[in-house]
Amino acid sequence: MALPANEIVALLVATSFAAGLNVYATVATLGLLGHFGVVGLPTELHRLDSWWIIGASAVLFTVEFFADKVPAFDLIWNALHTFIRIPIAAFLAYAATSHLSPEKQLLATLAGGLIAFAAHGAKTSLRAAITPSPEPLSNLSLSLGEDVAAISLTWFATRHPYAAAAIVLFLLLIIAVLVRWVVRALKALFRGAGRVVEHSRP
Repeated sequence: MALPANEIVALLVATSFAAGLNVYATVATLGLLGHFGVVGLPTELHRLDSWWIIGASAVLFTVEFFADKVPAFDLIWNALHTFIRIPIAAFLAYAATSHLSPEKQLLATLAGGLIAFAAHGAKTSLRAAITPSPEPLSNLSLSLGEDVAAISLTWFATRHPYAAAAIVLFLLLIIAVLVRWVVRALKALFRGAGRVVEHSRP
């Protein structure tokens, strides 16, 4: 059964945030839930329940699961994924709202991208602050928490879209309050990733 329009919007708010944390886990979870009929995805997102999409997302999630837990390398990984998580979240919002007017579809696309950017920014800010720590457990725990949060939020949004959207809006408010710290941490992240690349050259 397809979701009503308002629930689709709430679902997109939550899944855009989840995609900013881990886009592969989000897409794989949506695909599996859609494939087994747990949630009626918008018609334009039905291709997500293809085993090809689910399989590819699962493989990439597995790669990210390990890559994101390697200190220093995770800086490069997250820096590169600035250009993956946000566009995919925007594309999902664009596809899911193709039945709306062009103006509303564009607004939904921008909102999806901005929400993913906020989540990605908060994630990478915490990572930039914790990665330099000499002990590995904090980085490992944070990465595992992000994986669990992305999957759990996506699943929860399919069951309780309004509640999931409310949680995301609350988190966005916190991020907005801390926006200066987020921006500084993102700049430090890219500088750190650049230094890692330079040091890895022969």
